[in-house]
Amino acid sequence: MAVRMLRVTILGVCMVLGLAFMAQAKDVRTALSQESTLEQIQQRGALRVGFSTFVPWAMKDKEGDFIGFEIDVARALAEDMGVEPEFVPTKWSGIIPALLTGKFDIIIGGMGIRPQRNLKVNFSIPYDHSGMSIVANRHVAPGYDSLDDFNKPSVTVAARIGTTAAQSAKTHLPKATLRLFDDEAQALQELLTKRAHALVASQPLPEQQAIKYSKQLYLPLDGETFTTEPIGFAVRKGDYDFINFLNNWIRVKKAEGWLKSRHQYWFTTMEWKSRVQ
Repeated sequence: MAVRMLRVTILGVCMVLGLAFMAQAKDVRTALSQESTLEQIQQRGALRVGFSTFVPWAMKDKEGDFIGFEIDVARALAEDMGVEPEFVPTKWSGIIPALLTGKFDIIIGGMGIRPQRNLKVNFSIPYDHSGMSIVANRHVAPGYDSLDDFNKPSVTVAARIGTTAAQSAKTHLPKATLRLFDDEAQALQELLTKRAHALVASQPLPEQQAIKYSKQLYLPLDGETFTTEPIGFAVRKGDYDFINFLNNWIRVKKAEGWLKSRHQYWFTTMEWKSRVQ
């Protein structure tokens, strides 16, 4: 009898502890959901988007409004969340610290998914892919047709600071003299004034500049990229609900063909050129 009573007592204690654990777990799930950036965005009625200007990812049109591939993506994402987009232009070199301090909710800025960045932020699955290309000055780098031609201490290569272009230049052109700038306009000016032999940047900027300044610039690799990198949304760590929403949004937009159509418009045509000039 005593053994039976002991078993009943132990079973009762286990049931009480189990119910208490389940109630606590429910409270934790509810708290995490309420703290999610997704919930905060919906309560605020606005998606705050951090980005930097990269043609044609994001730029200003003749009226001073932001346009570009990433601007289309941000507007569509906000619309599907039932909120308004708020664009927060930020210098690329400080964009991750700005995200981490809550200046905005998400980076939608052509950010390559890199292990070093992933130590600081979480990434969604890729919604686009990019690659590094190189454009050179005809007068100071004539006839160069391979990365080896640029990989010399006497060759100066320009790139934007804090970008994967800068990292790619360091990796693939370690012997070249690398000069870094806060924005690509400065790096391009360095190339046009012959103070740099080449500019490394994400496709399609080099291709577009080679067309625009065809008498001064050319594509030494025939327009081929020498890297390929996935592009993802960057958000603060520890927010499963937000990442889950973003990943599934990307899957839906890919399945609908919407992301592909916007990529083709901004990266394979110049139909938008009249909007900025």
